Amino acid sequence: MGRAKVVALVGPVLELYPVTCAAAVFGYHGPDIPQYYDFRLCTERPGPVPTTIGAEIMVREGLEALEDAGTILIAGWCPSPDLSPELRTAVLAAHARGARIVGVLGGVYVPAALGLLDGRRAAAHWEATDDLARRYPQVNADGTVLYIDHGDVATAGASATAVDLCLNQIRREHGEALAIRIGRQLAAAPPREGCQRQGPAPAALGAGPGSLAPLLDWAIANLDRPLTIPELAARSGLSPRSLNRHFLEQLGTSPGRWVLDQRIAWTRALLEATDLPVETVATRVGLSTAVNLRRRFRDAMGTTPGAYRRMFRTATVSANRA
Repeated sequence: MGRAKVVALVGPVLELYPVTCAAAVFGYHGPDIPQYYDFRLCTERPGPVPTTIGAEIMVREGLEALEDAGTILIAGWCPSPDLSPELRTAVLAAHARGARIVGVLGGVYVPAALGLLDGRRAAAHWEATDDLARRYPQVNADGTVLYIDHGDVATAGASATAVDLCLNQIRREHGEALAIRIGRQLAAAPPREGCQRQGPAPAALGAGPGSLAPLLDWAIANLDRPLTIPELAARSGLSPRSLNRHFLEQLGTSPGRWVLDQRIAWTRALLEATDLPVETVATRVGLSTAVNLRRRFRDAMGTTPGAYRRMFRTATVSANRA
């Protein structure tokens, strides 16, 4: 099976960060990690392209690179993209034949301008939400979430969310285990779901709340433990009430919900990558018993652990034979 082609469509000025993030996720990770993607750049007028750091890079491929792209990443465009008829035709034709369009930061304006987000929610940077809604009233601009993935079109409001959105694509297409493996190799933050908040609104004075990142890293490393709210609060130096407020402000969810989401994510990874009995999986992810794991897993995934494992294995065999 050939590699899926991911093409970053470069605008008049290339914003490097989201593009290099995508290249890191979809690129080569060594001989022990399968590489399912081929990452490339293209632009409407091949040649030297200025970047946001002042240097130029040479982009050699033109719009013809979109003709067989499976995913088209668009990042760093100005808020009011001036799209030529040729570029409009190329992107719309790619989408019509099944290519996935991914808009990050200013790149969200491109699928909006092409009508691909009409009647749909789109993740926008919280500073650009009102502007996007004014320019494209048919789009339901949401400046509170990290990213929104409709399958054929996905949007992320901030550059730093590019890693999350790309890992989410790998999770959808090749499973939780591979996404976690690549994320760990990149030393990325704990996997974030798109529904999490972009962050709290900036305060007028004083420092914002402390980052939860150290606590999250510790919790993920100790998922086999009970991880009670009082324990998490004590470790972070906060009261349980303050901890809950910080989680809601920074992640858009409660501590208990976040911990359960991580347990389910790790359960999926173990079901996909190992033949461990459900009882062993339950112990490793901190859900104690097979009965508890099955109940929690069905609530979250709408199926049983055994059915999920069979479904994933069948899908993997079919993909490898294609």
